[in-house]
Amino acid sequence: MTRPPLVLASASATRAALLARAGVAVTVDAAAIDEREIKAAFRKTHNDVAGCAMTLAETKAICVARRHPDVLVIGADQMLACGGDWFDKPGSLAEARRHLEALRGKTHELVTAAVAVRGERVLWRHAERPRLVMRGFSEAFLDDYLASVGDDALTSVGAYQLEGRGAQLFSRVEGDYFSILGLPLLALLDFLRAQGVVIQ
Repeated sequence: MTRPPLVLASASATRAALLARAGVAVTVDAAAIDEREIKAAFRKTHNDVAGCAMTLAETKAICVARRHPDVLVIGADQMLACGGDWFDKPGSLAEARRHLEALRGKTHELVTAAVAVRGERVLWRHAERPRLVMRGFSEAFLDDYLASVGDDALTSVGAYQLEGRGAQLFSRVEGDYFSILGLPLLALLDFLRAQGVVIQ
C-alpha cells in the first residue's frame, strides 16, 4: 500500500533517524531561515521561549512547503531556557564548555515544537517541555566529557546528546524522551496515523 509522501524540513540527522527507526519514510529538505532574527524579535516583544520554538518550527515548515506543493511537511525546533537565558547550539568547544558550566547544577527546560503544514495551511502543532536537572559535575569530568565527544558537542543545543555520553551530565530528567532528542515523536505518530501516512 502506497503511503502519502512526507518531507522533514530539518537538517537534523537525529530527527530523521527517529522517524526512520519508527518506520516512517521521509524526504529531508532543510529550511534556510534566519533563526537569529526570529529569536531576537521574540526576546524583544514576548520573551516567550515556547512561542519562539513554535514559530521557528512553523516558519521552517511553511518555507519548505512552498517547494513541495500538496505534500505534508513537518517542521521542528528546540529551544533551551535556563533562568531566563536562552541557549543556542554552541559554535565552538570553548562555547560548549561555557554553556555546560552555566547549566551545571541547575534545572533547564528544553522546549520542543513540531508543526505539520500542507501548502500554506498549518494542520497540526504540538510542543513538549521536558525539564532536565544537570548534576554538579567536576572540572575533570567536564574536561573528559568534551575531549571524548569532541565536535559532537556542537550539534545540539545544550552541548549534549542524552542518548549517549551526555546522559552522565544529569541527575534527573522529567518529560518525553523523544522530545529531548529533538522531536515529540509519539504525538507526531498519532497525527501521521490520522493522516494515513502511518498505518492505524
